[in-house]
Amino acid sequence: MKRQPLKVGFDLDGVLLYNPARIFRPVIVFFKQLFLPEEKDKFHLPKTGLEKFIWWILHKSSFMPAPGLKDIESLVEKKQIKAYIVSARYESLKSDFNSWIKKIGVNKYFSGIYYNNNDEQPHLFKENMINKLKLDIFVEDNWDIVSHLFRKTKSEIFWIYNLFDRKIIYKNKFSSLKKALLKINSMIN
Repeated sequence: MKRQPLKVGFDLDGVLLYNPARIFRPVIVFFKQLFLPEEKDKFHLPKTGLEKFIWWILHKSSFMPAPGLKDIESLVEKKQIKAYIVSARYESLKSDFNSWIKKIGVNKYFSGIYYNNNDEQPHLFKENMINKLKLDIFVEDNWDIVSHLFRKTKSEIFWIYNLFDRKIIYKNKFSSLKKALLKINSMIN
């Protein structure tokens, strides 16, 4: 019996796109708890024009493709995985999202590309998409989202950790997309 390709989802910022600013996640969480305690278990949704502009600027820290995109393309071409992008980027970042999708040329080998166009809470959007797509694996860089998805989905959640979060104990944690892909490749072969 021929084994089906693994269905693997990838976040965009911090996973498919290199984003050095993601190391500040613990600092942002601290300030959010200090100044926005009502949003303790939520992600902030930018509403005003100024907030949307700030969000756009913050996402400019994703400035280049992460090493490993060609490895994903190779796994897809060999029919070892079906790849999906599931990004929690809000509707206000649609044009930048589409620009990156075009720039990194993933349309031709990803089976589906999704972003958070209804401005849902990012962890809930990803949970719903992972379950809807029946993904075997999802690769994420945000610890808050990883810890939610680990409890709420049946998928293996791979975490690309950052420098400040590296001491968190987690089974499937990797320092880079390339290392996560090595683990995926070992699961196939």
